[in-house]
Amino acid sequence: MDRLHSMRVFLKVVDEGGFAAAARALDMSPAVVTRLVADLEDHLGTRLLHRTTRRQSLTDAGEAYLDRVRPLLQDLEEADALVSSRTRELAGVLRVLASPVLATHVLAPLVAGFHERFPSVQLDIEVENHRVPQIEQFDITLLGTSSGFDANVIARKINETEGILVASPRYLARRGAPQTPSDLLQHDCLRTKPESLRQRHWTLFRADNDRDRVELDVQPVVWSNHNDTLIRAALDGAGIAATAVELAAPHLASGSLVRVLNPWIAGRFTLYAALPSRKFLPQRTRVFLDYLTEQTRVGVANALAACAAC
Repeated sequence: MDRLHSMRVFLKVVDEGGFAAAARALDMSPAVVTRLVADLEDHLGTRLLHRTTRRQSLTDAGEAYLDRVRPLLQDLEEADALVSSRTRELAGVLRVLASPVLATHVLAPLVAGFHERFPSVQLDIEVENHRVPQIEQFDITLLGTSSGFDANVIARKINETEGILVASPRYLARRGAPQTPSDLLQHDCLRTKPESLRQRHWTLFRADNDRDRVELDVQPVVWSNHNDTLIRAALDGAGIAATAVELAAPHLASGSLVRVLNPWIAGRFTLYAALPSRKFLPQRTRVFLDYLTEQTRVGVANALAACAAC
């Protein structure tokens, strides 16, 4: 048995969600894929996958084995590239995990430019809302956090942004614009769903003076864990929402949204790229992180300038 080959097939079965899908991705027959995984299990003396007629899932042993196999194969792939004729051209698969809002507004706009610069690097983007993301299973996991974020992960800071308050002209014509933060108590507000009851108060502070802050017990007309839903509702005149300045910038420029309570903001947020706890960082990961940092910081700077001009 070629153990490395069997390990690669096992990894593909996990990533593709089944034997048939892995067989298609590897251009192999399902029977061969099944046999190679079975041979690997025989070699290890344990079952790696639970098999049912509908789907496959990892056993406890399979979970532990996967955590060690994935970085090992990634390191081997990078080592091969370093001594091959392709060393001058970056290549390979870069696995990225992101929430829906980060995938839509941060990653997707970068795909074309990154592919043009590094055409042989394939981006494999997984879009899911994980409260506890599986950082070890991906090359990069994007985390959007508040300024108080503190976690025991290896992460690179990408950029910072502000959450501003916006509403549509139609809503403001109907209800008037708030003049002070406390006026929000009398307005229809659209809020991001908090992770705990302790976060239900809306804390606002001045962008030019963090110490000047206020906590409001705002009862929103809408809670949502989906930022695009809140922006869409604000565009339709449902109320006042808080969103990152770069997400609001196109709507502010077109006039479909208006900033309210400037210079009050709803928080500062930081984008981090969390990395698996491996000493070796593939070059394709490094160049993507550099490109991500460069492009997002330019985007935030342009958005802040556009917002200031509105």
